[in-house]
Amino acid sequence: MTRLLVVGGAIAGTGAALALHKAGCDVAVYEAHPDSAEDIGAFLTLASNGMRALAEVDASAAVTAIGFPLTSMRVLDDTGAEVAQVPLGEAGIPHLRYRCVRRGDLNAALQAEVTRRGIGIRHGMRLVSVDHGQGGVTAHFDDGTTATGDLLIGADGLNSTVRRLTAPDRRPAYAGQQVFYGYTPQAPEAAPSDTITMVRGSTVAFGYAVSPGGETYWFARVAAEPLAAEDLEHATPAGLRDLLLPLLRKDTTPAADLVAATSDDLMVTNATELPTGTPWRSGRTLLIGDAAHAASPATGQGASMALEDAVVLAKSLRDAPDTDAALSLYERVRRPRVEHNVTVSGNISRGTHTPSGPGSRGAGPTGPGDQELVRDLEWGTELRRPAT
Repeated sequence: MTRLLVVGGAIAGTGAALALHKAGCDVAVYEAHPDSAEDIGAFLTLASNGMRALAEVDASAAVTAIGFPLTSMRVLDDTGAEVAQVPLGEAGIPHLRYRCVRRGDLNAALQAEVTRRGIGIRHGMRLVSVDHGQGGVTAHFDDGTTATGDLLIGADGLNSTVRRLTAPDRRPAYAGQQVFYGYTPQAPEAAPSDTITMVRGSTVAFGYAVSPGGETYWFARVAAEPLAAEDLEHATPAGLRDLLLPLLRKDTTPAADLVAATSDDLMVTNATELPTGTPWRSGRTLLIGDAAHAASPATGQGASMALEDAVVLAKSLRDAPDTDAALSLYERVRRPRVEHNVTVSGNISRGTHTPSGPGSRGAGPTGPGDQELVRDLEWGTELRRPAT
């Protein structure tokens, strides 16, 4: 049985643990944060492809117990007029519907599912170094303990320690937008709870969804210079409202009123991305999720791509004749899709042209016609072997 060390216990790491355990691997998860509540403030949407990946590792119930589903998207222009409304993803299949969740709740739910299946997860384990040997790879943690396995999987996010140790010249870069998130108990009049509304503002890209309990989850993306680390650290809700409201009040949409009604539940970050071509493998280590291919949040695919990674990695190790062949197969399958998403999402954030061509299918959620991805994720099928 292959012994795998997963560094990082958030979405990518727990997803990988569930998939690898299902594939028959011996898995242990090491998370630096002392509990499951890291980054509890922000929210995200899991797209249909992410929900499909969860279904393939029998984890749908853990996630559908939190958050709320989204079955359609409507678009407003800068006057507040509706210009489009379309179904969202695989809305007709309940367990594959888009789901809006708080990131901390999702982390906690997936970690609980990992524990329920008897997979070891240790908190407060901060990686400091990695040693490669003929017999395996050894992780050294800051409490002086070590762990040895056949393969170490770096699922430790945007600021990955594993990536810093294995590819120190590849660092996240600013993707062109400041991103604000907030919550308010004030819901727009008659806003349905299963619809996400996207507002094409004159200067701000804004979106919101209303929970069944009447709480509005919103985000705003502003093209501007990055906020300094000190400004991010000391940002206050009042200060953030003062930054956003003058921009939003240029338009006659619900956005300004929602932000004005938001009290303390307001936060900001700089959109960042990793350069395409970042090395994923070094000796007996492999990067997955945001550690390998972080994209700006414009396509809303980060969490779903990480869950896809988890399933494809597990199937690669299951189906290939040895570990080296498995990792080569994994990279051939995954790199075109995730790097296309990085490019498309970054172009949206920077307001530049989105490329088209043979890889254009890679950025979006699955739909009934995306049979190649469906087959890649379907547990009962052998993983395809793309041409080299």
